[in-house]
Amino acid sequence: MANQDASPKILLVKLSSLGDVLHNLPIVWDIRARLPNAQIDWVVEEAYVQLLMPLLSRDGFKGIDRIIPFGLRRWKKAWLIKKSWQEFFAFKAELQEVSYDIVIETQGLLKSALVCSLAKKSSNAIVSGFANATEFSGYEPIARIFYNQLVQVPFHCHAVDRSRYVACSALDLLLISRADKVQFYPVSYVESIIDPKLAGLEKPYILFFHSTAREAKRWANINWITLGKKLSALGYQVVLPWGNSAEEKISNELAEQIPGSLVPNAFSVQEAFAVIAKSALVIGVDTGLTHLSAVLNKPTIEIYCDSPRWKTEGYWSGRIRNVGDIKEPPTIDEVAKASLDLLT
Repeated sequence: MANQDASPKILLVKLSSLGDVLHNLPIVWDIRARLPNAQIDWVVEEAYVQLLMPLLSRDGFKGIDRIIPFGLRRWKKAWLIKKSWQEFFAFKAELQEVSYDIVIETQGLLKSALVCSLAKKSSNAIVSGFANATEFSGYEPIARIFYNQLVQVPFHCHAVDRSRYVACSALDLLLISRADKVQFYPVSYVESIIDPKLAGLEKPYILFFHSTAREAKRWANINWITLGKKLSALGYQVVLPWGNSAEEKISNELAEQIPGSLVPNAFSVQEAFAVIAKSALVIGVDTGLTHLSAVLNKPTIEIYCDSPRWKTEGYWSGRIRNVGDIKEPPTIDEVAKASLDLLT
């Protein structure tokens, strides 16, 4: 078992995406509870740095000591440009400022394993990662050659539990069960979030996260329209965010048929915290911003249409309803019932 008086230097490697980074957050709290004096650093894609900022150590609060941004997505698009290589070597230098005793890689991909290889490590450092693939999660077997501790995880494994398996093994801790507390953000941080600054936003409002990267995961437009009309009739403003021009077009099409609804201007991940935190309810498909609502412990309905519910469902709060499943999208009545349940 880990010695609580120890102060190892620990590197977490979880680069992306939005939902995956969120579901990795509980291991920070798991480590802190057992190794309060540890140094915990995290390498993450630069687009998701804002997800980690609330956990940055400050004013007596101990969370993540160092966030190391990784710009691979941007560098790959301009790998022949001198500036990209300068930024890469600057990243490498920043990463190697610390010699790590434990490296915990919870992505299982070659790109994240390569980050592990770049990290400076102590002579007996543990580099822990997945020994096997899990269903519906990305995995590249070649990544295993960069670990010296391989962790076998169940084939059917929730995203939060998957990360906990690796962290517990790396730190020689008893496996944390679902009965143990799952924490994502400090309660004080969530309570301190101020009102969003979005033109046209009225209270109370309900967010519809209707779009996601994979079309098959979407819920039918007619369902959103019918549900939106029901909620609008109850006095709620339906807000239809978007992330690209195609999604904006769908938001506008839905808004045309939902009375009093709003298609806001595009907002950043940082601004999403406030937009979500001050909503009366969030309803969304299996996508990152829906999961952000769930980890903020906001009233949330997660709609599953073409992905397995067991993999990412919010099981840690009574304020979350998970409906539908892979190849079994929920009915309008199911989502409407869940909505009324959370709003009353």
